[in-house]
Amino acid sequence: MASQDVGTVIVGAGIAGIAAAYYLCIEQQQKSVLLIDSRKPMSFTSAQSGDNYRNWWPHRTMTDFTNDSIDELDRIARDSKNVFNMTRRGYVLATRQPDVKAVVCAIPGDIDVDVYDNKKAIRQKFPALATDINNVIHIRRGGDISGQQLGQYMLERFREAGGKRLPGELVAIDVGSRYQLDMNTAAGNTVITADVLVNAAGPFVSRIAGMLGVELPVKNIYQQKIAFQDHRNAVPRDMPFSIDLDTKFLEWSEEERELLAEDPELRSLAEEMPPGTHCRPDGGPHGQWVKLGWAYNEQPGNPQEDMANEPAIDQSFPEIVLRGAAQLIPALQPYVVTLPRRFSHYGGYYTMTEENWPLIGPLDDKAAFVIGALSGFGSMGACAAGRLCAAHICGGPFPGYAADLSLDRLTNVELLAELRTAASKGLL
Repeated sequence: MASQDVGTVIVGAGIAGIAAAYYLCIEQQQKSVLLIDSRKPMSFTSAQSGDNYRNWWPHRTMTDFTNDSIDELDRIARDSKNVFNMTRRGYVLATRQPDVKAVVCAIPGDIDVDVYDNKKAIRQKFPALATDINNVIHIRRGGDISGQQLGQYMLERFREAGGKRLPGELVAIDVGSRYQLDMNTAAGNTVITADVLVNAAGPFVSRIAGMLGVELPVKNIYQQKIAFQDHRNAVPRDMPFSIDLDTKFLEWSEEERELLAEDPELRSLAEEMPPGTHCRPDGGPHGQWVKLGWAYNEQPGNPQEDMANEPAIDQSFPEIVLRGAAQLIPALQPYVVTLPRRFSHYGGYYTMTEENWPLIGPLDDKAAFVIGALSGFGSMGACAAGRLCAAHICGGPFPGYAADLSLDRLTNVELLAELRTAASKGLL
């Protein structure tokens, strides 16, 4: 039986685990960090990312958190000559409502926004949007990145700083004076002994916490997206990430609506659907692909080890999301009639707390830490999350939101009550 002795072991090589490893080695200058996972880096949930970022959130804590993360994305983009293709087209929030004062007032005052409340101005600035859109809020500090390239860049810097990787399946954890991890690897059984353990296991974060005797208040909800070749050029290549803020009824024939209403599993598709349909061009100014998403699923599930065989994949989703998106971008309507010739249908789990805030900080009373529940904001929040996790391990310094994003908030009854009754949780 092989064995290794390390300072810190990080369980999970998705974007969260890689970011924690990066900041431990690069910023905190730790010399003995091991990253373990049974899969290749960035190949599970992180591979399903929408790769968008924004500092628009309905609460100051999350705004500050993502602002810090975007600051780091900007820095890394400069240092790497923008190897991960960071753009800054912003976010468009579109609505048919005649008044958006309530939405604007909910945005923290230092977020740069432009409000368009004139249909002629909206048509000139955002010509792809439906003509019944009455108001547009343009969040300036937003855009997209290549999460895979960001993760690869961090991983390379981690390796250069002396960090190590070990592919293998974690079987058990024994907690004594140190942490002992039993693993199955290509070389056989391996025991890792570590002073510090970081749980960055994505959708399996609860499972790893359970090995330490800790229960985490998280759930996994499967959300889907599609990407397709826009051979009709329905979506302008310079269009910002655009979100429909309105609930909607999908356009069905009377016969289709009756059939849907008769099926308990499909009935909701004939009823009022939630807001949040979103769309953006993908692949740069000279590309032809488009991404669509709509996080309307609300049913928790258990993640599968093999995402390719995920039973939660809904084969009707491409048609549903296209029907919803066509109400925001009418030029997509022909794709509802005939699905795109080339498209990719994929999905991943949003691992989230009830309030949709991450959990970053101490996990037990020894030296275990968690960086998880990054829901649909893993790529955009990875830098701040990894940096904060590294700070917890090394004793600071801490940003003002550190306590709110740790397990400590579970004892803050007033804060939790505020968050759980909020009109929006920032979920997209």
